[in-house]
Amino acid sequence: MRIEIAGENALIIYFADHTSPQISAQIQQTCHDLQVALGERLIDLIPSYASLLVLFDLDKSSYFEVRNTIQRVLLAQAEHPPAAGKLIELPVYYHPEVGPDLEHLAEQAKLSVPEVIKLHQAVEYRVYAIGFAPGFAYLGEVDERIAIARRATPRLKVPKGAVAIADRQTAVYPAESPGGWCLIGRCPTSMFNPAAEPSMPVDVGNRVRFKAIGREEYLSLGGELESTI
Repeated sequence: MRIEIAGENALIIYFADHTSPQISAQIQQTCHDLQVALGERLIDLIPSYASLLVLFDLDKSSYFEVRNTIQRVLLAQAEHPPAAGKLIELPVYYHPEVGPDLEHLAEQAKLSVPEVIKLHQAVEYRVYAIGFAPGFAYLGEVDERIAIARRATPRLKVPKGAVAIADRQTAVYPAESPGGWCLIGRCPTSMFNPAAEPSMPVDVGNRVRFKAIGREEYLSLGGELESTI
């Protein structure tokens, strides 16, 4: 673990050279602890797979004060391991109607469609990072038997709520956008609502489980059936 300068009012904490559920949980805990420890001196915290960017107000604190605060927080954590992280359940309608790559993935994996669905639900995923769009949570890791490469040609339009896999990560598209991940279903839960508090149902370090639902339940929960291009 190391702390480095990332700008005139920014420090970055590198927790490891790779991600893991334990590292993700520690990053989430550090975010919480630094919010408390830095208070009004803090401008923003930007977590990633194995690092955390800390932006602070130069008018209210100095580089040395913030660095010392970070070190105290990390030392205190060494004596108290981070909690497991909040568990969020997301419903998914798994079907070729909304998951145009579901049957292709099953064929490639030499599995049946129900087996693919079962494997996708069997894992408790960790939220490793948020991006490339608000609410787009990178979840890992899927069972290696259903890992699949990104599409050679990205789709021009992936619908909001699309549940997708790329390599050993899975995600739910928070809004309609282009995308090259392989689509296996659709989730009716809104992944980003700027008018809500909190604006996202998941955060870095949280745990996520998917639960299969039928077409009628999906529609009753507000799911839509737009086609994919």
